[in-house]
Amino acid sequence: MTPQPHPQAGAVVKADDRAHVFHSWSAQDLIDPPAVAGAEGSYFWDYDGRRYLDFTSGLVFTNIGYQHPKVVAAIQEQAGRMTTFAPAFAVEARSQAARLIAERTPGDLDKIFFTNGGADAVEHAVRMARLHTGRAKVLSAYRSYHGGTQQAINLTGDPRRWASDSAAAGVVHFWAPFLYRSRFYAETEEQEAARALEHLETTIAFEGPATVAAIVLESIPGTAGIMVPPAGYLAGVREICDKYGIVFVLDEVMAGFGRTGEWFAADLFGVVPDLMTFAKGVNSGYVPLGGVAISQEIAATFGRRPYPGGLTYSGHPLACAAAVATINVMEEEGVVENARRLGADVVGPALAALAERHPSVGEVRGTGMFWALDLVRNRETREPLVPYNAAGEANAPMAAFGAAAKQHGLWPFVNMNRTHVVPPCNVSEAELKEGFAALDAALSVADEYTV
Repeated sequence: MTPQPHPQAGAVVKADDRAHVFHSWSAQDLIDPPAVAGAEGSYFWDYDGRRYLDFTSGLVFTNIGYQHPKVVAAIQEQAGRMTTFAPAFAVEARSQAARLIAERTPGDLDKIFFTNGGADAVEHAVRMARLHTGRAKVLSAYRSYHGGTQQAINLTGDPRRWASDSAAAGVVHFWAPFLYRSRFYAETEEQEAARALEHLETTIAFEGPATVAAIVLESIPGTAGIMVPPAGYLAGVREICDKYGIVFVLDEVMAGFGRTGEWFAADLFGVVPDLMTFAKGVNSGYVPLGGVAISQEIAATFGRRPYPGGLTYSGHPLACAAAVATINVMEEEGVVENARRLGADVVGPALAALAERHPSVGEVRGTGMFWALDLVRNRETREPLVPYNAAGEANAPMAAFGAAAKQHGLWPFVNMNRTHVVPPCNVSEAELKEGFAALDAALSVADEYTV
């Protein structure tokens, strides 16, 4: 679709937004949200007719791009038959979605509890773990994000937690592996994995193993920096959980459904958790949907004991119809395989080439359609381009980088001192080439702040 300018309509949208919409994670008087007129595939455009290649996939959820005709048609068809129905009944779209998801989850994660998004999926996974074990504490990592609801934000290990951290949510944080900024003075991936596992087990020992219900980890941390764990780490966490009777929860909200070049990132590491959360890519975000995939053992806990939790819109027919269509599209069009191939053959090499040219790139890391560039002032010292949780003038280098990307038609995913490369999993090579050219220009701006 060719964007057509409609500035007057855009002005009305902007005025209504500024008068009435309260935006998340924002100081309301300091933001100027763009008014979006439309989106298709890997692009969106504003009312002035400016088109942007979306390297954010919305919020890393449009895994099959915007407005895929088969998913749109499935939503329309479901709306014509049954727009909604209570979750206590068996409904075709819900049953089909649960079966298709269970067929792709690792191991025996064959029971699906549907939620409305990722944060409430994490909330319910923690509740299930606590009820299953009879324990209260939950361990999660620094450099993580698990959602904006009360338990999920307390599990989160970045500054978004601070304002809501009650210090009474039963959460204990620990350091997960990240060799580029190691907390363990490691020099190799093997050392980093071994020392991180030792640190985790020591933390459990000092907290009291019999008090710990669950360890919650993103399989590959997303907004915290797309830090692919070293070989053996997740398997080691699995062994620790088995040793102490702790429930292992993998958060696949961002990494799941093809993002990493596999259906789930757990498949990259050969690990089966006890509970696994999902959302976002399950239906490309077309209708809100999330869930928890549950092992047979934990499901059996609630075989004759009611599970004390639910949601009015759990397994909403429109959302589930979108999930069924999305999963079928991903199979028919080889979307997962496309993400894997392009990640290995195109994205990885292209980002490595950018790193060679730009002193502002400290590290490139990722897999599939899930990548990050760690931006630095100094490659030798690895000083970040901006300080941790920078704002205002301190964040000027990243703001300039983001503005340059947009000027060249690329909508970037910028977080702290990182830019993420997370386009739709069915992006084309031509679109990637266009995006890398814009990223190249924007990185030249970041280079101006290096020493």
